[in-house]
Amino acid sequence: MAATDRPVRRLRHRVLAAGAVLAAALLLTLDQTSAPHPADAALGPGIGADNAADVDAAAASWARTASGETVPVSPTRYDTPVRPEELTHPDDDAMGGSERRAELAAGSHPLSGPVANPINADSAVAQLPGIDVSSHQGAIDWASVAPHVDFVYAKATESTTYQNPDFTNQYNGPYNYGVIRGAYHFAIPDNSSGTAQADYFIAHGGGWSADGKTLPGALDIEYNPYGAECYGLTQAQMTAWISNFVTEYAAKEHAYPVIYSNTNWWKSCTGNTSSFASLDPFWVASYSTEGAGPLPNGWGFYTFWQYTDSGSLPGDQDVFNGALSRLKTLAQDG
Repeated sequence: MAATDRPVRRLRHRVLAAGAVLAAALLLTLDQTSAPHPADAALGPGIGADNAADVDAAAASWARTASGETVPVSPTRYDTPVRPEELTHPDDDAMGGSERRAELAAGSHPLSGPVANPINADSAVAQLPGIDVSSHQGAIDWASVAPHVDFVYAKATESTTYQNPDFTNQYNGPYNYGVIRGAYHFAIPDNSSGTAQADYFIAHGGGWSADGKTLPGALDIEYNPYGAECYGLTQAQMTAWISNFVTEYAAKEHAYPVIYSNTNWWKSCTGNTSSFASLDPFWVASYSTEGAGPLPNGWGFYTFWQYTDSGSLPGDQDVFNGALSRLKTLAQDG
């Protein structure tokens, strides 16, 4: 997908019919090159591989993966704990909202100020500038911002009750100025199921279309702004929740969503599962002077990197790991 050492593949436009058990087994098979992680093992040899009750056979569908392959997908339906908590400040919840605090607590050294591009100018790897925004930025003057970015992600939803009041401006604005755009969902895993939140996201701006200007939706899964770091879920339960969201989105939109997270959080709350690495592009949040840092198990490269929460442009500052042609491929083919 965005790995610079991989050729862009010509995607096959075909629907693969498969039974629910086979589809689920192919969908989220664990990385066979390493021993299973505890969270993976708790779900069986492959997420959704053995229990027909855990997949929606009637919804068997297909989607394109991070590597450009078209694969069968059946939405998983794992039970995960629901302990609703009041969303008292959803307008303040955004990508990386707790990232700087977490990295300071971990003893790392965040970038101290605006950085035009975190990669050296002579790097062989193209890094395209972009931003992610939320209602915290309000309505944006895209005529002045659009010339400086190649992509924009805007927060669309949170849990199953919140919609960004500035979403129309932040999502349609870049599109109208020829900038590739995408939407993201801020997950609250203990408020409702991953399935329910994926459906809410899709219904309120998070869908994907193969128009060459719309990126697959992104799942923002990170430190809990309302309480316990992992939302009171075990590593196995969190992995199951993410599976429910990811497979529901993929089955309905025919593209796997981007997963945005922090490597430390991913290790703590999923057991560093590799179950999604072959399916979903990864967006790493890292404000360290050491660069993007280590990635979660299974991902050999990042697709997006959020490298600071402030800069000369509105919102968080990001880069895409590849040339413009690859970004367009992701928008066109998922």
